[in-house]
Amino acid sequence: MLRILLGTMLALAFAGLAHAATRTETIELQSKLVPSPVKVSVLLPDGYQPSQKLPLLLLLHGGGGDNGFLARMRPTVEAAWAAKDFAPAVVATPDVGRSLYMDFKDGSQKWETFIVAELVPELRRRYGLSAERSRTVVTGVSMGGLGSLRLGFDHPEMFGGLAAMEPGIEPALRFEDVRMRNRFQRDDRFFKSIFGDPVDRELWKRANPANMVLANKAAILTSGLAIYIEVGDLDMFKLDEGTEYLHRVMWDAGVPHEYRLVRNADHTGHTVTARFRDALRFLDREVLNPPPPDAVRDENKGRIDRLRRAMGVPDDEPRPPFPATSLPK
Repeated sequence: MLRILLGTMLALAFAGLAHAATRTETIELQSKLVPSPVKVSVLLPDGYQPSQKLPLLLLLHGGGGDNGFLARMRPTVEAAWAAKDFAPAVVATPDVGRSLYMDFKDGSQKWETFIVAELVPELRRRYGLSAERSRTVVTGVSMGGLGSLRLGFDHPEMFGGLAAMEPGIEPALRFEDVRMRNRFQRDDRFFKSIFGDPVDRELWKRANPANMVLANKAAILTSGLAIYIEVGDLDMFKLDEGTEYLHRVMWDAGVPHEYRLVRNADHTGHTVTARFRDALRFLDREVLNPPPPDAVRDENKGRIDRLRRAMGVPDDEPRPPFPATSLPK
C-alpha cells in the first residue's frame, strides 16, 4: 500500500507539463549479475543523433518504483531543456526493484556492479554517448537518491556529478545506531534480504554513504566530483535527519558540496517538481556547462587572502568541525 501511495503521489507531482518533440523507448538487457532481463527506459532529446556524443543522465527511481519513473519525470526534464536549464542528454532509468542499488551479501544480485560494468558502457555504445566522466551524471529520488550517492562516492572516476534528492539514508555510521524512526519503512526482513541474516554490520558500514565519503575521500577530492544533496524539512520518512547528518560529515571532512534543506517541503507533493529542476540546474552548471572563470571573484578572493595572511591566519587552516553534541544520536 505504501509503495502504491508513493507512486501515485509522485505521478501527480509531475503531471500536467506538456511533452516536447522528444521520444522514449524501452530496452531490455541480459545480465548474469542481476535478474534478467532488466528493463531500461530511455528518453532521447529532440533532434537526437548518435554522432552528437551526448551526455548521459542516469535517473534512478525510488523504492517501489521501476523504469516507468522516467515517464513521470519526462515533462520536467523537457521543461528544463526548453528553458536551457539542462543540456541535451540521453536520460536512462533502469528497473532495479527495491535493491538499494546494492550488491547483495549473498551475491545473488549485484546491482551496483551491473550499473557500472554493464549498463553505462552499453548505453554509451548503443546511443553513441560521450565516455567522458564530465559528461556522465546521476540523480535520483529517495532510494534513487541513495543510489546516486552510492554510485558517485564509489565511482568518482566514472561520474562527473551527482544530485541526490531526499536520499533514503540513515543518520548513523553504525547499523546498531540506526533508530526505528529512521528506517520504519525498511523492516528487519528487508535488511536481511540484502545485507545477510544476521545483518552484516561491516557490509552495511561500507555501503553507508556517510562512511563511503570518508573512506573514499581522497579519490572524491581528486576527481572534483560535484555533489548536490537536498531534502524537505517535513520529510515524512525523517530523511531530513539522514541528509543533514551526511552534510555535517562532509562539512567536517572538507568535501565540497551543495546542500539544501527545503522549507515546508515533504517527501512528495507540489514542491518536488521545482526541486528536481534545481537539481538539473546544478548538474548543468557544475558539470555539463561550467561557467567561465570569474575575474571579479578571483580579484576579491586575492584581496581577502592577503588580509587573512596579514592577520596571521594560515591559508591551509582547516575549518572547525560541527560540535559533536549537535549531531543526531
